[in-house]
Amino acid sequence: MTATQPLTPALRAWIIAQASAGISADQVFKAMCDAGWNADVAESAMESVLTEHLAQLQASKDATATPSQPAASARPLPEPQLGQSPSTIDVGDREVSVLLAMQHPRVVVFGNLLSDEECDAIIAAAEPRMQRSLTVETKTGGEEVNADRTSDGMFFKREETPVVAALERRIAKLVNWPENHGEGLQVLHYQPGAEYKPHYDYFDPTQPGTPTILKRGGQRLATLVIYLNNPQAGGGTSFPDVGLEVAPRRGNAVFFSYAAPDPATKSLHGGSPVIAGEKWIATKWLREGEFK
Repeated sequence: MTATQPLTPALRAWIIAQASAGISADQVFKAMCDAGWNADVAESAMESVLTEHLAQLQASKDATATPSQPAASARPLPEPQLGQSPSTIDVGDREVSVLLAMQHPRVVVFGNLLSDEECDAIIAAAEPRMQRSLTVETKTGGEEVNADRTSDGMFFKREETPVVAALERRIAKLVNWPENHGEGLQVLHYQPGAEYKPHYDYFDPTQPGTPTILKRGGQRLATLVIYLNNPQAGGGTSFPDVGLEVAPRRGNAVFFSYAAPDPATKSLHGGSPVIAGEKWIATKWLREGEFK
């Protein structure tokens, strides 16, 4: 902070309130700049406040944790074995490439997760069952059509086809997480102009419908987006808080995790509009416990 632009308690409270309300980091940043804040100072203020806020939330959970409810900071997360900076990871039936790794947010881009033939098989099995995509409705625990998500989609049951079963085993080895802790594989189809605006995948703990959602396997901890084709233009996966966009390339995937259901994880992400061609992806959400 500078002497003329101090980080006051009021500003700290305002930043936390905006993040807790689901306002994107880009919007908060723009509002601060519009109010006369230096861009570098605004960015530094947001990062320091939200990082501290997340630490306080975790400390609060630690203090109230019971043996049957472990502290958030001790909770294991899906995580690929990248301790020795490998260029590939052996998942049993193929070698998956590690193309990019970022710590905060935790983002890892993989190559060669699926073959061309496997991508084609998943699309062929999914295409007859596509319907307008829904989103989780956290006020009730149900589902709803959301104007921010303009794709078609469907869900496979766990191990529904041989290719889906092989992919689920592969994912479990790749990120060291039990197969039965994953939701069913979702396939999404985006036509030109379709997108999914920036959002969080975890379930907001302040919403009344969240306890109902969590009964099926607990909180979401991580997401894997798998690209099944190559759009002609557009359709990347964006992370607005850190200015990162992952290009959709057939057979590749982007993994990201979120240690707590809080914007300070910087896990805000979106599916950028498809400019030309079409986009097919498969999404795997990973839960705390067995997904039923």
